[in-house]
Amino acid sequence: MAPDRIPPFAVEQWMNDHETTCKYNLAETCCASVSIDQLLALSENKEAKITDILNTSRIQDYGEITGTTDLRTQLSRLYSSKVGTPLTAKNVLITPGAIAANHMVLYSLIGPGDHVVCHYPTYQQLYTIPRSLGAKVSLWKSKPEANWLPDFEELKAMVKDDTKLIILNNPQNPTGAVLPKPLLHKIIDFAEAKNITILSDEVYRPLFHSISPLSSDFPPSTLSLGYKNVIVTGSLSKAYSLAGIRIGWVASRSAELIEKITITRDYTTISVSQLDQSVAAFALAPDTIHALLGRNIQMAKANVDILDRWIIKHDEYCSWVKPLAGTTAFVKFQRDGKPIDTVAFCQTLQDKMGVLIMPGDFAFGEEFKGYVRIGYVCHTEVLKEGLEEMRKFMRKEYDDLPVLES
Repeated sequence: MAPDRIPPFAVEQWMNDHETTCKYNLAETCCASVSIDQLLALSENKEAKITDILNTSRIQDYGEITGTTDLRTQLSRLYSSKVGTPLTAKNVLITPGAIAANHMVLYSLIGPGDHVVCHYPTYQQLYTIPRSLGAKVSLWKSKPEANWLPDFEELKAMVKDDTKLIILNNPQNPTGAVLPKPLLHKIIDFAEAKNITILSDEVYRPLFHSISPLSSDFPPSTLSLGYKNVIVTGSLSKAYSLAGIRIGWVASRSAELIEKITITRDYTTISVSQLDQSVAAFALAPDTIHALLGRNIQMAKANVDILDRWIIKHDEYCSWVKPLAGTTAFVKFQRDGKPIDTVAFCQTLQDKMGVLIMPGDFAFGEEFKGYVRIGYVCHTEVLKEGLEEMRKFMRKEYDDLPVLES
């Protein structure tokens, strides 16, 4: 597919067109962002100063090309389990956000004639870019009637002799569902037997707010399940409240895969801002990370319960599968048994009430008529106020919205 044939990136297009003019942003997918001052305040090291984050005497050259050793070491520590060989800094590449990480992986591994299986619904990049590179893409669909879990037997049936990559998104955007540990083990064993590489976008990890770490379903990172040909991507944007510093990463236990992605990275990135990496390393350091994640998980727990109560009060018109993780919920709205026109719904809601949410069929595909994506891990007061405006809208305006044929 030629570059001018790549379809518009629907989610980013909607956000770009609407985000700066809303009063209540309930489409945001990041945990409520923090400032550098707030990051310092969260640190357990109460002697920490701004110069501990930003060394103003450091010369701003390119720095370490693949990422600072400090940051890559912090990330390798997060992916090193108690069992197995620890991950090293050499297994991690720093990128300008997870969107760049995903693009580099796909460009490095996929070409014309390859076949890719992609967990769906998900971030549009993960299936559009493989198609643009000439690959055939099969969508492994999660189903709301199965709590947004996909069927493993369907995955097995989709895989072909030319299947090059299986793409996972765990936790899943937009549903907030997780692929449970037993299913992950099945996927890993199957892919390893077929020698198929796995790319797992784990950008919402480790924001598990509604599933116990003691549960047998609690999902580990795919990087810790023993298969060498696994690649994970992540960033500081979603679970770590630092979208503004544009830090993402690629990690794999395969030196061969890291080398391939490094070659692509050399053509696109050279290096990532030293200042951004310094902030990221401070956020991920033991003195800071626990308080930062604790803040965000508690906010997510409180806010998802607030949203749950709102949905219960409006259950004549909307329904959902309550998310287990991440920052997003996929909520279905209907009237008289027919799905609401969510583009009209979302546009009118913002025009009249100042509340921004995301139309699901516009962003994720026509089969999601009636669905909207709500980002609920904003500041709690913003969520409460936004939902109050939505309550007024439901009472006064909802019956006038157009509906669609199922």
